[in-house]
Amino acid sequence: MPAHTGTTGVVTVLKRVRSAARSMLAAAALCVCPVSLLAQQAQAPSSPGTSSPATTPNVTVVEEVDTHMSKDQAKALFKSVDEVLGFVATDSHLKATRPVKRRLLTRPEVNKQLMARMQEDEGAQRLERSELVLKKFGLIERDFHLQPFLLSLLTEQVAAFYDAKTRTVNMLDWIKPDEQKPVLAHELTHAVQDDHVPLAKWGSPAPTAIAKNVREDNEHIQLDEASTSRESVTEGQAMAVFIDYELQPLGKSLKDSPEFGLRAQEMASDTTGSPILSRAPLLLQESLLFPYSAGLAFEQVVLKSGGVDAAFAGTLDRPPTSTHEVMHPEVYLAKTPVPALNMPDVHGLLDKDWDPYDVGVMGELDVRILTELFGGRAIAAPLAVAWDGGIYYAAQKKSATAQEKTSPGSIGIVYYSQWKNQDSARSFLKIYAGALARKYRRLKPVETPGGDQNHLLFSTEEGDVWLSLNDAGGVFISEGFDRDTAKKLEEMYRDVQGHGPQLQAVGTRQTELTLGLRSLLPGLGMPKAVVDSMRCAALSAK
Repeated sequence: MPAHTGTTGVVTVLKRVRSAARSMLAAAALCVCPVSLLAQQAQAPSSPGTSSPATTPNVTVVEEVDTHMSKDQAKALFKSVDEVLGFVATDSHLKATRPVKRRLLTRPEVNKQLMARMQEDEGAQRLERSELVLKKFGLIERDFHLQPFLLSLLTEQVAAFYDAKTRTVNMLDWIKPDEQKPVLAHELTHAVQDDHVPLAKWGSPAPTAIAKNVREDNEHIQLDEASTSRESVTEGQAMAVFIDYELQPLGKSLKDSPEFGLRAQEMASDTTGSPILSRAPLLLQESLLFPYSAGLAFEQVVLKSGGVDAAFAGTLDRPPTSTHEVMHPEVYLAKTPVPALNMPDVHGLLDKDWDPYDVGVMGELDVRILTELFGGRAIAAPLAVAWDGGIYYAAQKKSATAQEKTSPGSIGIVYYSQWKNQDSARSFLKIYAGALARKYRRLKPVETPGGDQNHLLFSTEEGDVWLSLNDAGGVFISEGFDRDTAKKLEEMYRDVQGHGPQLQAVGTRQTELTLGLRSLLPGLGMPKAVVDSMRCAALSAK
């Protein structure tokens, strides 16, 4: 995973989720199928789970004392970089035109680097802001502390990583050399990508400043860097090369073994071998693993359709613009415009009492995560497919004290979504309304003249909540703003959308609610959970 930073998003905070603490989790707990087994079973066959909710039972973890590479081992590992880089360039058809620096890090050095990045003033502030909006939406629990959990998660998941800014592949001195070589194939894919497009710039975020007017609001919505969809390309390509490197002793590849790709996609989403990741909120699990599992699926479809050049150079030259295209490669291949909505000018109505806080897109994956949390997995996927565009806006009360501003109670949010049919829109409204009691201690329905199941008003300890469905399949949700303000906002949102489908022009970039979260974290390579799952998948293919 190349190291670069990202931008806005209600659920905007997760670009790389692995940190460094004092000791690594036991290898037995993490490495279900170590690389050494692949060598031992090269001629003999050998032989995933589902995401766990945020509150899984406690897991007892046995700490393991680090062992360090000898000088000879480190020298051999450094030498192998050129060999693996040659394989990567041949496999991807991307030229390796510049040398790659190599560096061996100790655990304390990784820890120090992670802490420094996460505690940078801008990054820390953005992390704090995103956490409040996540909690307001109900995507993480109110008593969940995001930063310390992320640091623990990063600690568990760090493997090796490529830094695009310094063009350096960073390896870890406490992991056996043979276990790092396949990971090098993945990370060095980022080096050849970096030769084709400058990753630090290509994957860099759009404006990080808070939008202060309607023009800036719509720039954030329409032009923000699609860091997640682009990361799905870079990580999906790297996954494909990783698989080819693992399968090369068998004379196989992803292109001629599509069944292995399907198996790998399934296992790349498995968290059961990771004690900390399995306890993470669904949001964090999905944010971390999506670019690997969905990115691989996307790349495999393009590989089958257009070959190696289309799957690698082609998707770097014309990357997908949203998770909708990543999740539906046929939309990308057909160059079909992606649904987009317009943001009205809310500043004249709100800015007297509210400070602008955040604005962005809620994409198809965001909807899937939200509906799975609120309504269950069975309804999430089919309902997400009916999504047809969505945007959100968040503001913070000017009157809130410094202490109150650390609570989601100081935040007001508006979420407007469009759906492909009325039944799906009504289902989403019902699921969202049904989850309000999880967020508010004093939730009380309020009778309204002519009220029905398509128009719901509630009072809460944090202000009014208004949900409304119109005849065109549009769902409007306001939380924290008073009833009169909410209805004025609803009218503004509906009026600005016009009467036809709003389509995002091909090539327009978006920042998405949930996955923008990834962009606020330091990049530390392919998650160890994915590495181990891929090893297992490789074994099962033999």
